Amino acid sequence: MRVLLTGANGQFGTEYCSYTAEHAQHDDLYSLSHSDLDVTDRDQVLQVVHALRPDVILHAGAMTNVDGCETNQVRALMVNSFGTRNVAEAAWRSNARVVYLSSDYVFDGRGGGPAGALPYTEWDTPNPQTAYGRSKLGGEIELQTLLGPDATIVRTSWVCGAFGHNFLKTMARLANDSSAPMPTVVDDQVGCPTFTPDLVRAVRFLAVSRIPGLFHVSNTESVSWCGFAQAIFAACGHDPQRVRPISSVEYQATRTAATAPRPAFSVLDHVAMRGVGHEMRDWREALGEVAPHLVSS
Repeated sequence: MRVLLTGANGQFGTEYCSYTAEHAQHDDLYSLSHSDLDVTDRDQVLQVVHALRPDVILHAGAMTNVDGCETNQVRALMVNSFGTRNVAEAAWRSNARVVYLSSDYVFDGRGGGPAGALPYTEWDTPNPQTAYGRSKLGGEIELQTLLGPDATIVRTSWVCGAFGHNFLKTMARLANDSSAPMPTVVDDQVGCPTFTPDLVRAVRFLAVSRIPGLFHVSNTESVSWCGFAQAIFAACGHDPQRVRPISSVEYQATRTAATAPRPAFSVLDHVAMRGVGHEMRDWREALGEVAPHLVSS
């Protein structure tokens, strides 16, 4: 399979390159970072895709700084929405499939179902509350408009793993540093962690199987940010009670700069993934697998 990967320097991109090197050596992988491919440059995107002729484009390149998107909303739309339009057009011209990584931020954080408070399914109506969420939803719309049934959209949440900067690594560093102050973490925001190895396997399954549609991909079982932090401390062999819970209001009061609102409830259900026979595992199992590397990091 000839694979063109955008956002190669990000968490997902780095994990995908590592996975390919170990498990899919027969793939032709073209991994491009932002410096290699500016998705906002239509001509460049068309030329690169035409030259490489990939079977599938894994479009992970994005502006993911939620607060940065709030302060530069036009740039967020240019990268996440218009950039996805360019990728979709290039794929259409070259007969390539696209798997696009989207986000739980397309929802409003109140939960799915008629009255809310239920895990979001793929058929719940998006209602983004942030510039980042609006720009990622814009990317979904562009992809569906241009590619229709050939588009595959993967919404994910709380992405973490061994590569890049993420909550998992930050908490592991604090856990392993006995001189670090006791961290305070919000306990009233609930979601599903997604470990990058599991995300990569799910995305590759959808790409290889050429399955179109909209899919929610995260690890199973929900947890608050504080509960997740305490579990990380415990997995690293440290006292989880070193993590002190606070409310979102308390946390916001400690911030010196304005931040975009975070969803209070963004638990994703995986109805479509189960429908195609791919089960996601419990985040605690994934944490147990990566914990030995966290202790030594």
